[in-house]
Amino acid sequence: MGFGKLGMPELILILAIALVIFGPSKLPEIGKSLGRAIKEFKDGTNPDKDKEVSEVNKEDNLKKRENDEKRD
Repeated sequence: MGFGKLGMPELILILAIALVIFGPSKLPEIGKSLGRAIKEFKDGTNPDKDKEVSEVNKEDNLKKRENDEKRD
């Protein structure tokens, strides 16, 4: 299993260097920060997706309300 041209030995070497530089207590914090940054970047590159999702949710809510009103 590899990422692009990086194989397992290269990934292990990178992780070992990061462990030496930052220490074991900082690595989880760095991982969280990196994950959040990637997620925000993905969300920011496709703003139309948020609009589409909110429009679908509005339509679903309207349909539910109409069905509830018909039942009453």
